[in-house]
Amino acid sequence: MVPHSAIGVPLHGGDVRAPADVFNSIFEVFLVLGTAVGVLVVTYTLYHAIKYRETAGEDPYADKVERPSMGEMPTGGSGGRKVFYSFGISAIIVVSLIAWTYSSLAYVEDGPQIAGEEDITVQVEGFRFGWAFIYPNGHEASTLKVPRNRVVRLEVTSRDVFHNFGIPELRVKADAIPGQTTDAWFTASETGTYQAKCYELCGSGHSVMVAPVEVMPQDEYQSWYAGTNGTQNGSSNQTAASVGGAPA
Repeated sequence: MVPHSAIGVPLHGGDVRAPADVFNSIFEVFLVLGTAVGVLVVTYTLYHAIKYRETAGEDPYADKVERPSMGEMPTGGSGGRKVFYSFGISAIIVVSLIAWTYSSLAYVEDGPQIAGEEDITVQVEGFRFGWAFIYPNGHEASTLKVPRNRVVRLEVTSRDVFHNFGIPELRVKADAIPGQTTDAWFTASETGTYQAKCYELCGSGHSVMVAPVEVMPQDEYQSWYAGTNGTQNGSSNQTAASVGGAPA
Protein backbone atom coordinates (compact mmCIF):
# COMPACT_ATOMS: atom_id res chain seq x y z
CA MET A 1 0.00 0.00 0.00
CA VAL A 2 1.31 3.41 -0.94
CA PRO A 3 1.72 5.74 2.04
CA HIS A 4 -0.07 9.04 2.16
CA SER A 5 0.98 12.60 2.69
CA ALA A 6 0.30 14.17 6.02
CA ILE A 7 -2.59 16.54 6.56
CA GLY A 8 -1.71 20.02 5.43
CA VAL A 9 0.75 18.97 2.74
CA PRO A 10 -0.32 20.33 -0.68
CA LEU A 11 -1.87 17.58 -2.72
CA HIS A 12 -0.38 16.61 -6.05
CA GLY A 13 -1.98 15.74 -9.37
CA GLY A 14 -3.01 19.04 -10.93
CA ASP A 15 0.04 19.07 -13.20
CA VAL A 16 -0.21 15.38 -14.11
CA ARG A 17 -1.50 14.56 -17.57
CA ALA A 18 -4.70 12.60 -17.00
CA PRO A 19 -5.67 9.55 -19.10
CA ALA A 20 -8.62 11.53 -20.46
CA ASP A 21 -6.22 14.16 -21.81
CA VAL A 22 -4.03 11.50 -23.42
CA PHE A 23 -6.93 9.80 -25.20
CA ASN A 24 -8.37 13.15 -26.29
CA SER A 25 -5.00 14.11 -27.78
CA ILE A 26 -4.77 10.83 -29.70
CA PHE A 27 -8.30 11.31 -31.01
CA GLU A 28 -7.65 14.91 -32.07
CA VAL A 29 -4.38 14.07 -33.86
CA PHE A 30 -5.93 11.22 -35.84
CA LEU A 31 -9.04 13.31 -36.58
CA VAL A 32 -7.02 16.26 -37.92
CA LEU A 33 -4.62 14.05 -39.88
CA GLY A 34 -7.40 11.89 -41.31
CA THR A 35 -9.40 14.96 -42.34
CA ALA A 36 -6.35 16.55 -43.98
CA VAL A 37 -5.53 13.37 -45.93
CA GLY A 38 -9.16 12.99 -46.98
CA VAL A 39 -9.41 16.59 -48.19
CA LEU A 40 -6.11 16.27 -50.09
CA VAL A 41 -7.08 13.02 -51.80
CA VAL A 42 -10.59 14.19 -52.75
CA THR A 43 -9.28 17.55 -54.01
CA TYR A 44 -6.55 15.88 -56.07
CA THR A 45 -9.02 13.39 -57.54
CA LEU A 46 -11.61 16.02 -58.42
CA TYR A 47 -8.96 18.29 -59.98
CA HIS A 48 -7.74 15.60 -62.36
CA ALA A 49 -11.25 14.33 -63.03
CA ILE A 50 -12.30 17.81 -64.18
CA LYS A 51 -9.06 18.66 -65.97
CA TYR A 52 -8.90 15.45 -67.98
CA ARG A 53 -12.61 14.89 -68.45
CA GLU A 54 -13.85 13.73 -71.81
CA THR A 55 -15.12 16.51 -74.06
CA ALA A 56 -16.89 16.50 -77.39
CA GLY A 57 -14.85 17.00 -80.52
CA GLU A 58 -11.14 16.45 -81.00
CA ASP A 59 -8.72 15.41 -78.31
CA PRO A 60 -7.38 18.69 -76.80
CA TYR A 61 -4.19 16.91 -75.69
CA ALA A 62 -3.38 15.21 -78.98
CA ASP A 63 -0.42 17.52 -79.62
CA LYS A 64 0.70 17.66 -75.98
CA VAL A 65 1.09 14.01 -75.07
CA GLU A 66 2.29 10.93 -76.89
CA ARG A 67 -0.31 8.28 -76.35
CA PRO A 68 0.87 4.64 -76.56
CA SER A 69 -0.68 2.30 -79.07
CA MET A 70 -2.16 -1.04 -78.13
CA GLY A 71 0.61 -3.30 -76.83
CA GLU A 72 3.20 -0.52 -76.36
CA MET A 73 4.63 0.54 -73.03
CA PRO A 74 4.05 4.20 -72.14
CA THR A 75 7.05 6.47 -72.24
CA GLY A 76 7.98 9.57 -70.27
CA GLY A 77 6.73 10.06 -66.73
CA SER A 78 8.78 10.62 -63.60
CA GLY A 79 10.45 7.22 -63.44
CA GLY A 80 8.62 6.19 -60.30
CA ARG A 81 9.72 9.19 -58.24
CA LYS A 82 6.15 10.12 -57.36
CA VAL A 83 5.47 6.62 -56.09
CA PHE A 84 8.72 6.60 -54.13
CA TYR A 85 8.02 9.97 -52.53
CA SER A 86 4.42 9.02 -51.73
CA PHE A 87 5.36 5.75 -50.06
CA GLY A 88 8.34 7.33 -48.28
CA ILE A 89 6.35 10.21 -46.79
CA SER A 90 3.47 7.89 -45.88
CA ALA A 91 5.85 5.48 -44.14
CA ILE A 92 7.43 8.28 -42.11
CA ILE A 93 4.03 9.57 -41.02
CA VAL A 94 2.68 6.12 -40.12
CA VAL A 95 5.79 5.06 -38.18
CA SER A 96 5.83 8.37 -36.30
CA LEU A 97 2.17 7.97 -35.38
CA ILE A 98 2.74 4.42 -34.18
CA ALA A 99 5.68 5.45 -32.00
CA TRP A 100 3.86 8.46 -30.54
CA THR A 101 0.65 6.51 -29.88
CA TYR A 102 2.56 3.64 -28.26
CA SER A 103 4.45 5.99 -25.95
CA SER A 104 1.21 7.74 -24.98
CA LEU A 105 -0.55 4.46 -24.21
CA ALA A 106 2.50 3.21 -22.29
CA TYR A 107 2.25 6.32 -20.10
CA VAL A 108 -1.42 5.55 -19.39
CA GLU A 109 -0.56 1.90 -18.67
CA ASP A 110 2.30 2.62 -16.28
CA GLY A 111 0.97 5.77 -14.63
CA PRO A 112 2.91 8.90 -13.69
CA GLN A 113 5.98 8.88 -11.49
CA ILE A 114 5.37 11.52 -8.82
CA ALA A 115 8.60 12.73 -7.23
CA GLY A 116 8.30 13.95 -3.66
CA GLU A 117 4.54 13.41 -3.46
CA GLU A 118 2.31 10.48 -2.63
CA ASP A 119 -0.80 9.29 -4.41
CA ILE A 120 -3.95 7.57 -3.19
CA THR A 121 -4.63 3.86 -3.50
CA VAL A 122 -8.20 2.56 -3.30
CA GLN A 123 -9.20 -1.08 -3.57
CA VAL A 124 -12.15 -1.68 -5.89
CA GLU A 125 -14.10 -4.93 -5.52
CA GLY A 126 -16.86 -5.88 -7.92
CA PHE A 127 -19.71 -8.19 -7.00
CA ARG A 128 -23.14 -9.05 -8.28
CA PHE A 129 -24.30 -6.35 -8.76
CA GLY A 130 -22.38 -3.47 -7.25
CA TRP A 131 -18.99 -2.02 -6.33
CA ALA A 132 -17.18 -1.73 -3.01
CA PHE A 133 -14.44 0.85 -2.48
CA ILE A 134 -12.01 0.15 0.35
CA TYR A 135 -9.74 2.94 1.59
CA PRO A 136 -6.35 2.56 3.31
CA ASN A 137 -7.90 2.87 6.78
CA GLY A 138 -10.30 0.00 6.06
CA HIS A 139 -13.33 2.19 5.42
CA GLU A 140 -15.61 0.59 2.85
CA ALA A 141 -18.10 2.60 0.81
CA SER A 142 -20.41 2.19 -2.15
CA THR A 143 -19.46 5.65 -3.46
CA LEU A 144 -15.96 6.37 -4.68
CA LYS A 145 -14.95 9.72 -3.19
CA VAL A 146 -11.69 11.27 -4.36
CA PRO A 147 -10.11 14.72 -4.20
CA ARG A 148 -9.67 16.98 -7.18
CA ASN A 149 -6.18 17.22 -8.67
CA ARG A 150 -4.82 14.13 -6.95
CA VAL A 151 -3.54 10.96 -8.56
CA VAL A 152 -5.84 8.08 -7.60
CA ARG A 153 -4.59 4.52 -8.13
CA LEU A 154 -7.12 1.71 -8.21
CA GLU A 155 -6.55 -1.95 -7.38
CA VAL A 156 -9.47 -3.69 -9.05
CA THR A 157 -10.66 -7.25 -8.37
CA SER A 158 -13.87 -9.26 -8.14
CA ARG A 159 -15.56 -11.30 -5.43
CA ASP A 160 -17.46 -13.62 -7.76
CA VAL A 161 -17.46 -13.47 -11.59
CA PHE A 162 -15.71 -11.38 -14.24
CA HIS A 163 -16.58 -7.69 -14.16
CA ASN A 164 -15.04 -4.61 -15.74
CA PHE A 165 -14.79 -1.31 -13.88
CA GLY A 166 -14.92 1.87 -15.92
CA ILE A 167 -15.54 5.59 -15.51
CA PRO A 168 -16.20 6.82 -19.07
CA GLU A 169 -15.90 10.54 -18.37
CA LEU A 170 -12.46 10.05 -16.79
CA ARG A 171 -11.31 7.48 -19.39
CA VAL A 172 -10.38 4.84 -16.83
CA LYS A 173 -11.16 1.16 -17.32
CA ALA A 174 -9.89 -2.08 -15.76
CA ASP A 175 -10.87 -5.75 -15.65
CA ALA A 176 -12.17 -7.12 -12.35
CA ILE A 177 -11.11 -10.76 -12.23
CA PRO A 178 -11.61 -13.12 -9.26
CA GLY A 179 -8.30 -13.91 -7.58
CA GLN A 180 -6.39 -11.28 -9.55
CA THR A 181 -5.74 -7.55 -9.20
CA THR A 182 -5.73 -5.13 -12.11
CA ASP A 183 -4.19 -1.69 -11.67
CA ALA A 184 -5.58 1.55 -13.07
CA TRP A 185 -5.28 5.24 -12.25
CA PHE A 186 -6.79 8.62 -12.97
CA THR A 187 -6.83 12.22 -11.85
CA ALA A 188 -9.79 14.58 -12.10
CA SER A 189 -9.36 18.31 -12.56
CA GLU A 190 -13.01 19.25 -12.04
CA THR A 191 -15.27 18.58 -9.08
CA GLY A 192 -18.58 16.87 -9.66
CA THR A 193 -20.29 13.50 -9.66
CA TYR A 194 -19.45 10.93 -12.30
CA GLN A 195 -20.67 7.36 -12.77
CA ALA A 196 -18.76 4.10 -12.69
CA LYS A 197 -20.19 1.23 -14.70
CA CYS A 198 -19.58 -2.44 -15.34
CA TYR A 199 -18.51 -3.19 -18.92
CA GLU A 200 -18.52 -6.98 -18.68
CA LEU A 201 -21.80 -8.85 -19.07
CA CYS A 202 -22.04 -10.49 -15.65
CA GLY A 203 -25.65 -11.50 -15.15
CA SER A 204 -29.21 -10.25 -14.98
CA GLY A 205 -28.29 -7.18 -12.93
CA HIS A 206 -25.43 -6.05 -15.16
CA SER A 207 -27.27 -2.95 -16.39
CA VAL A 208 -27.77 -1.63 -12.84
CA MET A 209 -24.21 -2.31 -11.69
CA VAL A 210 -23.26 1.34 -11.33
CA ALA A 211 -21.69 3.45 -8.61
CA PRO A 212 -21.33 7.22 -8.12
CA VAL A 213 -17.85 8.74 -8.26
CA GLU A 214 -17.66 12.03 -6.37
CA VAL A 215 -14.74 14.36 -7.05
CA MET A 216 -14.48 16.77 -4.11
CA PRO A 217 -12.40 19.82 -3.27
CA GLN A 218 -9.28 18.72 -1.43
CA ASP A 219 -10.18 20.27 1.93
CA GLU A 220 -13.68 18.74 1.87
CA TYR A 221 -12.27 15.34 1.02
CA GLN A 222 -9.71 15.64 3.78
CA SER A 223 -12.46 16.38 6.33
CA TRP A 224 -14.58 13.50 5.06
CA TYR A 225 -11.74 10.98 5.18
CA ALA A 226 -10.69 12.09 8.66
CA GLY A 227 -14.20 11.29 9.88
CA THR A 228 -14.37 7.78 8.45
CA ASN A 229 -13.89 4.71 10.63
CA GLY A 230 -12.08 1.65 9.36
CA THR A 231 -14.27 -1.43 9.56
CA GLN A 232 -12.19 -3.98 7.66
CA ASN A 233 -9.35 -6.15 8.94
CA GLY A 234 -10.09 -5.14 12.52
CA SER A 235 -9.11 -1.49 11.98
CA SER A 236 -11.50 0.87 13.72
CA ASN A 237 -11.63 4.52 14.63
CA GLN A 238 -8.64 5.24 12.44
CA THR A 239 -8.37 8.78 11.23
CA ALA A 240 -6.16 10.36 8.68
CA ALA A 241 -3.41 11.01 11.21
CA SER A 242 -3.21 7.37 12.31
CA VAL A 243 -2.50 6.22 8.74
CA GLY A 244 0.04 8.89 8.05
CA GLY A 245 -2.45 11.36 6.66
CA ALA A 246 -5.63 11.17 4.67
CA PRO A 247 -5.78 10.95 0.91
CA ALA A 248 -7.68 14.22 1.03
